[in-house]
Amino acid sequence: MEPVAGARHCPFDYAEALEFDPVLRHLMTKEPVSRIRLPHGDGEAWLVTGYDDVRTVTTDRRFSRSAIIGRNFPRMTPEPIVQDEAINVMDPPGSSRLRSLISKGFAPRHMERMKVRTQRVVDELLDRMEEHGAPADLFEHLAAPLPLTTICEVLDIPEADRAQLRAHARTMMDTTVENRDAAVRAKADLRAYFQKLTAQRRENPGDDLISALATARDGDEILNAQELTVMAMVLLITGQDTTTYEIGNIAYTLLTRPDELAMLRDRPGMLPQAIEELLRFIPFRKGVGIPRVATEDVELSGVMIRQGDIVHVSYLTANRDARKFDRPDELDLERENPSHMTFGWGGHHCLGAPLAATELQVAIGTLLERFPALKLATPAEEVRWNKTSIWRYPLELPVTW
Repeated sequence: MEPVAGARHCPFDYAEALEFDPVLRHLMTKEPVSRIRLPHGDGEAWLVTGYDDVRTVTTDRRFSRSAIIGRNFPRMTPEPIVQDEAINVMDPPGSSRLRSLISKGFAPRHMERMKVRTQRVVDELLDRMEEHGAPADLFEHLAAPLPLTTICEVLDIPEADRAQLRAHARTMMDTTVENRDAAVRAKADLRAYFQKLTAQRRENPGDDLISALATARDGDEILNAQELTVMAMVLLITGQDTTTYEIGNIAYTLLTRPDELAMLRDRPGMLPQAIEELLRFIPFRKGVGIPRVATEDVELSGVMIRQGDIVHVSYLTANRDARKFDRPDELDLERENPSHMTFGWGGHHCLGAPLAATELQVAIGTLLERFPALKLATPAEEVRWNKTSIWRYPLELPVTW
């Protein structure tokens, strides 16, 4: 495809702590529907930034996720993170059947058990941090191990396998070109691992989430072997890294904002609402994720998107849309505005969102309760941030109490 005049090259590599990416800010205010080129993949794409337009692209059947399969679509990483058979590249009604089955694995009775497991893991990790003594790295002691330990507990993955699985997942998230071959291998190894594990759970189900998914029924419908394998992979990858980074980001944000921290200490009951606002406010990733393809001509904000065009959305800019959120660039823990889009929207809203919210509430709530004098052990400007991943997060977070 020939470049269209005016298409903007967007590496989306901005990594200054948790400041909002100035390129995204320019696009959302000056070019809300714009042509972009990304570091990897062929050709160009549209980037849609406004809350209402993002909602349209993520809910309107004229935009298809499955139509990207087989295309070398513009993206952030050298190798696509997504599997061709994964639910996150399916369209309704196929995805609706899977979502219905998978949501049974996140039913309230399963979530209650997950909450108990999460609390136990958090308590053990904070015990170890206390034994280590101050100063301690909160990222190393809590943010990094908690989501991996929790998702592995919930999926009942043997302890001996966990470090290797985490390494594979992290390899797939790297944005550097030299990493491509390693990412292809990591993807294949993860798939082979989960093919074997899911087959075993189908034969001998336990009380873990894979078993719940293997045995979930919707009438006569069950997940087939391939669907179960890929879903387990998706859960491992999305169920650990993103929550790890958000624990680090939320802790950093609160520890650098004394008023908000004091408010939460005084009113712990407002924590669930505060977590929602923190998720809206924090630019937790760089750039964009999995795009869609327009299946017919569609006009958005006065711009005509043609059939066959690839369309990316930015949940980051949607979360800062001044037409939806009053004072969008301010962190207001008492905010009761529309829902944030950090977990996606529409037919691809994150199915694991209840587990992520539970982990964040238990981790941050327990941390503040157990360490009432918790504070950064180093000036905020000295905290080092990741620069090579699609995610934004502190590499370490030294704290004292």
